[in-house]
Amino acid sequence: MSGSTGEPMSEPRSGPPGGSTGGSALLRAEGLHKDYGPTPALAGAGIEVAAGELVAIMGPSGSGKSTLLLCLAGIVRPERGRIEYQGEELTRSTDARRSELRRGDFGFLFQFAQLVPELSNLENVALPLRLAGMRRRAAHAVAAEWLERLEVPGLAGKRPGEISGGQAQRVGVARALVTRPKVVFADEPTGALDSLNGERVMRLLVQAAGDLRRGGAGHPRVPGRRLRRP
Repeated sequence: MSGSTGEPMSEPRSGPPGGSTGGSALLRAEGLHKDYGPTPALAGAGIEVAAGELVAIMGPSGSGKSTLLLCLAGIVRPERGRIEYQGEELTRSTDARRSELRRGDFGFLFQFAQLVPELSNLENVALPLRLAGMRRRAAHAVAAEWLERLEVPGLAGKRPGEISGGQAQRVGVARALVTRPKVVFADEPTGALDSLNGERVMRLLVQAAGDLRRGGAGHPRVPGRRLRRP
């Protein structure tokens, strides 16, 4: 992992303290390289994430954290290296297959929530379900349950521009988890919030992911705040 110089991320490692994920890794990457023009973002980066694990990728601005998440999620193709999800090599998968995973197995939470401004908050949370083919009424019922769980049921009929940043992030958490994903990618989910709202969003995110896991609907993880140096 890079130091304070903003160097490209190289060979980060994750796993339970004092142990190894071994063959139990749900998501694994090794030897990832990605350049943006003459600027290297990833230089041989690798990571393993086990089922049920909460992982963080930490480093200075420009060290490749977001690029690594985008590569792991199948949004950006690395120039070299290998990524496996449940034994499937994503670096060889088609665009259609990676899109399918992003609609179901993967959830996403961004720094500024990135809600669709023309939609209500309920419609924003229901959107991944609608894209996956669920009927409108059923999708809205599930979305309403998640807004209730994330402590913002009264925001369902409002639009993103009518709510605070902290409220928007809670709506974003609901949207990230509504499909019961097996992996959640959170890219600086509290970076735009004050400390109180940031703590609240992280607590709700971890709690909701734990509830999903205990409910037997997969193993939500948040690549977000713990990574050991090599």
